[in-house]
Amino acid sequence: MVTKEPRCREVIFPYLIADDLLGTTSSLPTRFVIDFSGHDIVSASRYGPAFERIKKRVLSVRQLAADEEAAENKALLAENPKAKPNRHHEVFLKRWWQLSWARAEMIAAIKKIPRYIVCGSITKRPIFEFVSPEIHPNAALTVFPLSDDYSFGILQSFFHWLWFKNRCSTMKADPRYTSNTVFDSYPWPQSPNARQVKDVAQTAENLRTERRAMVKKHGQPLRELYRTLELPGNHPLKRLQLELDETVRNAYGMSLRSNPLVMLMELNETLAASELKKQQIVGPGLPKIDGLKTDLVSADCLRPL
Repeated sequence: MVTKEPRCREVIFPYLIADDLLGTTSSLPTRFVIDFSGHDIVSASRYGPAFERIKKRVLSVRQLAADEEAAENKALLAENPKAKPNRHHEVFLKRWWQLSWARAEMIAAIKKIPRYIVCGSITKRPIFEFVSPEIHPNAALTVFPLSDDYSFGILQSFFHWLWFKNRCSTMKADPRYTSNTVFDSYPWPQSPNARQVKDVAQTAENLRTERRAMVKKHGQPLRELYRTLELPGNHPLKRLQLELDETVRNAYGMSLRSNPLVMLMELNETLAASELKKQQIVGPGLPKIDGLKTDLVSADCLRPL
């Protein structure tokens, strides 16, 4: 399509799914998505081959779904004139050339930063990775519009995993990372100093560097690598994870004798009370600290070939 019409590059993007991220050694997308977000039908039609592909493969499907929905609504209203009919497919048909749920705000957010963080939405243990904004994520990935190494370290830490295990929802029997139950309620360190923030960032970068080297050396994708982490015995990734967890513990100002889950719950309650009083708290992302003169954004991330 790009060969036929070079401008198609503007609407065709590498498309990352969770199986690519966790189940291949490259973690790179194996497919593309055509995204006409922001384009009306006239504007979209300018991208000839891409538009024709959507017209051929999508329009008839959207029309059929809308017709079936209309028939169901007719029967529903005949039975109960006060019933509320569904209009989803009717709306989708009116903009058939666009994605059903384009997540425009999310795409706009990740385009403003050099990289963003993702993890699989259905997962026993979240494995986080940085991704270039050139790559569009699909619905099987949870997206965090954060680009700094400190934030990555907090999310990949034992403390966030512990919160996830106790707060996640489920898809059938599988744990599911849900932003409202896990991320939105997770209490971030409130008073780390510049040294502690840098330590978290550096150990997080070290973990990613060594993790990628292990994937390459052993030919195991991230999913398989982390499964071996669950087994008894020495493991290079265990050491790196413990180093990261120690720096995150220091950022929280927590002693080794403290119960991590109790600490997180108490901090959550304290921050919730502060928010009710309209008091400022430290939320997700790199904290503003005197002496922290760098944005702590390294260069590594998944990029399309």
